Amino acid sequence: MAVPRDGAPARKTVCRVAAVADAPAAAVGEVTRENVRNIAIIAHVDHGKTTLVDAMLKQSKARRHGGQGEGVFRANQETQERVMDSNALERERGITILAKNTAITYKGVKVNVIDTPGHADFGGEVERVLNMCDGVVLLVDSVEGPMPQTRFVLKKALQLNKKVVVVVNKIDRPAARPEWVVDHTFELFMDLGANDDQCDFPVVYASGVKGIAGTSPDSMQEDLQPLFEMIVNSVPPPTVLPDAPLQLLVTNIDFDEHKGRIAIGRVTAGTIRKAQQVSLCSSLEPGKVRFGKVNELFVYDNFSRTPVEEVQAGDICALTGIQDISIGETVCTRELPNALPTIKVEEPTVSMTFKVNTSPFAGKEGKFVTSRNLKDRLDRELERNLALRVEPGDGAESFRVSGRGTLHLGILIENMRREGYEFEIGPPKVITREIDGVECEPYEEAIVEVPEMYVGSVVELFAQRKGEMVDMQPSLEATTRVTFKIATRGLLGLKNALLTATRGTGLVNTIFDEYRRRAGDISMRDQGSLVAFETGQVTAYAIESAQERGQLFVKPGDQVYQGQVVGVYSKAGDLKVNVCKQKALTNMRAANKEVKTVLDEARTMGLDEALEYVTDDELVEVTPLSIRMRKDPSASNKRGRR
Repeated sequence: MAVPRDGAPARKTVCRVAAVADAPAAAVGEVTRENVRNIAIIAHVDHGKTTLVDAMLKQSKARRHGGQGEGVFRANQETQERVMDSNALERERGITILAKNTAITYKGVKVNVIDTPGHADFGGEVERVLNMCDGVVLLVDSVEGPMPQTRFVLKKALQLNKKVVVVVNKIDRPAARPEWVVDHTFELFMDLGANDDQCDFPVVYASGVKGIAGTSPDSMQEDLQPLFEMIVNSVPPPTVLPDAPLQLLVTNIDFDEHKGRIAIGRVTAGTIRKAQQVSLCSSLEPGKVRFGKVNELFVYDNFSRTPVEEVQAGDICALTGIQDISIGETVCTRELPNALPTIKVEEPTVSMTFKVNTSPFAGKEGKFVTSRNLKDRLDRELERNLALRVEPGDGAESFRVSGRGTLHLGILIENMRREGYEFEIGPPKVITREIDGVECEPYEEAIVEVPEMYVGSVVELFAQRKGEMVDMQPSLEATTRVTFKIATRGLLGLKNALLTATRGTGLVNTIFDEYRRRAGDISMRDQGSLVAFETGQVTAYAIESAQERGQLFVKPGDQVYQGQVVGVYSKAGDLKVNVCKQKALTNMRAANKEVKTVLDEARTMGLDEALEYVTDDELVEVTPLSIRMRKDPSASNKRGRR
């Protein structure tokens, strides 16, 4: 095997040492690192996870060698809420999309904390980071209890035999019912097949907003010390092989405009050093190895990366210098490349077609408009988004993009349009599988919280989409919790229909259940579309008559083109309307005296709503400035069924 000189560019070669997922041959014994804990915080959407992490960061003290140090933030440093939600979309939507690392020090113990997404569509992020931790903090709301996304992530953690610490958050809510929440959490553990040791989980009660915690709801302390104590005492320290050859599984990828690609992972064995020559291999490609050099090495210290000279086994670190490094690869010593098992995530369930914008307004609002631009951007996304799949589409300028759900793909679309990309997408479609010769499709469990008066409307709505009700029980404040099993197809476009049926009061949460026999045709939309008859500027005179046909997406002054969807038709089928028609003024005096008509307010067409509304013969046009819908010239006459 030819070994390149130090500093030479990384290149491919054949390794004589098999890159298999076994223990290092030079292992001389395991050591427990008592001064390190690695945890991931998992929770359902809006259960206060990121707020609690903020409080932990603000309260943590660097107590090293028995001394009292400074907190995470300086006394004069301005901090913002949800500091871990650094992505603009995360702040706008109030959800965590990307897993992030931070670290705190409590009584000489370094606690690496990973903030994980709470929505199942971003489960790929969660599955990756669970490989870096030894325990998880399961956050549940003191009123709602464990929810579908909680079930998904907890199942993964239990399968990996991670120690679970349960935190009942928002204990200060007036309707808090902590005993009920703990009982239902225990039932969830039992349902997921947890063993006796896992079911005997420790419980802490907390309020992330107030920054308080306690071992019982009636004995709350003035800070989060009980939570810190529970983490340090309950989560096992990492057991490592400090004298074995280096092994670091790359679990995440970050990017810096100055440093380039940053690989993040946990050192499983050995020690990694700054300026070290390393090899890279993968269990998916046995026998292949590449070489590189670690330019810089960082550990997480509170909310920042701190440069260090070396990192020992058991700690989480970030490294730079290897620009072609990928998630799932193992960083090893140059002499003994030995790959750890690569990261596996659940397969996608929903796909969309991304293609070059072909509308009459194409190229007017975007910076990146070609198929090459589109392909390069999707390829970059694949480098860090393991749950995403990209395949060639029907033509040279289209791509089939698959993900874990419409929210997963919707976040990607929104990020791309903000970066200056202009393109169009087709309606979401479920991905089917053939199991034992039978075509099967994904089914999900949907839990609906709805006022009692609308339960009948919700049951009828799900029945129309071939959903099966499996449970109904009373909830809080005259609401009912109804659980359904429904094909993923039936959930596409359901949100708007549910809001209409419940007058905006219904809430639905879903989680993937299993693949089952295809449910047959499902009616998705009872209403058709209002389609622009010609290209031009929308006039108030034309809208006056068009609004009688349905609800419009456009207002006077907007530019539209022929074939653009400009509203929802009140009946089935499509109707062409001329929203650009102008009144011929043959008598100026009469025109000046005409009575003004009040126009209805235009319905806002955002990306989420467009993805909910679009059907088989329509496309969504996405630009940095606009979200439009249009009829697909190449689509068949079928519509409204998936």
